[in-house]
Amino acid sequence: MTEERLYFRQLLSGRDFAKTNPIAKQMVNFSYLIGDRLTGEALLVDPTYGVEDLLNALAEDGMRPVGVLATHYHPDHVGGSLGGHPIDGIAQLLELVDLPIHVQSAEVPWVERTTGVTTELVAHTSGDVVMVGELEVQLLHTPGHTPGSQCFLVEGCLLSGDTLFLEGCGRTDLPGSDPAEMYRTLTERLRGISDSTRLFPGHLYSEAPSQLMADTRAYNYVLAPRTQEQWLQAFS
Repeated sequence: MTEERLYFRQLLSGRDFAKTNPIAKQMVNFSYLIGDRLTGEALLVDPTYGVEDLLNALAEDGMRPVGVLATHYHPDHVGGSLGGHPIDGIAQLLELVDLPIHVQSAEVPWVERTTGVTTELVAHTSGDVVMVGELEVQLLHTPGHTPGSQCFLVEGCLLSGDTLFLEGCGRTDLPGSDPAEMYRTLTERLRGISDSTRLFPGHLYSEAPSQLMADTRAYNYVLAPRTQEQWLQAFS
């Protein structure tokens, strides 16, 4: 797959879509559009807030949606209620288009409770591949922030949701979180990701919107501890 064939857009909530939504502006979520330019097929990653805006962005680029990849169940990534504030997400998207929602198997009940979506969910295990056109997207189970958090590896890009940010990682004090699992995710499950892979997180919590894994490993403070005990003492 050449770079010319890869369709990839990183869109910031409150700026690139859902521009008038104050919650979207506050939460600074990234949604992603990835696809195969030759076939025109595309996947939406964590579509929330302005789902119509995201569909319009695809249409303007001559792409058509064929599925959704969900990193985890939190309302700012799949929709639901956040602190009493309703957030549009996969439920509202499915009112507009009929798409499979690809989730990690451990996350299915959490997504169901959060969004009310049930029959459209497709459960996956780590290492599964979702095709979009001729493009392979590998799904990696990365628990810690939530039981079924997953990252997506596609053409030298790692879409990490709230598992790993350029600075820091997802919280481990929320329902379903597990600090020990997060440590294993950061040190074992993501160990095989090459330094040349570019990290694309689920939020803009740093000055840059993306960076190489080599830089993340060199400068991200959550990757500094050398033992699980040290990590848990610092971050659990």
